Amino acid sequence: MIPFSVLDLAPVPQGSTPGDALRNTIDLARHAERWGYNRYWLAEHHNMTGIASAATSVVIGQVAAATKTMRVGAGGIMLPNHSPLVIAEQFGTLESLFPGRIDLGLGRAPGTDQMTWRALRRDPMASDQFPQDVLELQALLGPLQPDQRIQAVPGTDTNVPLWILGSSLFGAQLAAVLGLPYAFASHFAPGALMQALSVYREGFKPSEQLDRPHAMVGVNVFAADTDAEARYLFTSAQQRVIGMIRGRRGQLPPPVEDIESLWSPDEKAHVARMLACSFVGSAETVRAGLERFIADTGADELIVASAIHDHGKRLRSYEILSGIVSDLRAAA
Repeated sequence: MIPFSVLDLAPVPQGSTPGDALRNTIDLARHAERWGYNRYWLAEHHNMTGIASAATSVVIGQVAAATKTMRVGAGGIMLPNHSPLVIAEQFGTLESLFPGRIDLGLGRAPGTDQMTWRALRRDPMASDQFPQDVLELQALLGPLQPDQRIQAVPGTDTNVPLWILGSSLFGAQLAAVLGLPYAFASHFAPGALMQALSVYREGFKPSEQLDRPHAMVGVNVFAADTDAEARYLFTSAQQRVIGMIRGRRGQLPPPVEDIESLWSPDEKAHVARMLACSFVGSAETVRAGLERFIADTGADELIVASAIHDHGKRLRSYEILSGIVSDLRAAA
């Protein structure tokens, strides 16, 4: 049975603070390790009042310190926002503190709006240099070369494993050419999932890091004791997408009884497309959906996001999922 991992966007629910969200992250990570999840990833976003993980490497360090064995990393760092040297130093430091437990997933998008990207002091064309920046970062984390004059300290020879993230064919092609593991963001942009997986697998070239393709696929899981309760919890994520469509991002809203009254037919269809890789329901319902999805995609690993407003309900969702995974492993 394939591994399951956690993608925590450190959601800030309405009525709470970023500090509350970060404390929830630490608590979820401790539970996730106990429940047997493979890795715990956080993502870089900026100027978003509903996401508290902007200083991603700092949060990763806190999660790694609060856990003992689970892999912890970035899903991802938006490399165009940074110089490769700075990221090599940050993740070299993390790897030095928590050896053998750190992952570095790399994305090409800014993770924010254009105005905020300018505030980050980055070149608007930085995304065009993404492949070269990945190679530079890989070299900085690799063994010291005889003529190398710039070192990441810590960083050099830590060999932090790199991942390429994506929601299009570009990332799939790059991950294949470089022989790196690939994570597809189908939890919010599933449209090109199957084509990207095919491109990645067919074009994969073995590397020192990886001898065969490894594709991790993002999904949303909203599990509860009943289908009705899970559908109710899911309305928070649906409302968040409605806000994105309308250009109004904010904190994660509480669930509602009547989601139908909040969207137009076009918005409903848009939300359904964005959240198509979502599994909502009781343990039985979620298990059946995940079994079909794994069979259809051939995923090597699933990484699970759960934008649930109530922290206790979010914990319960991941607990139910861990039981599903245990059952699937026993049946495999």
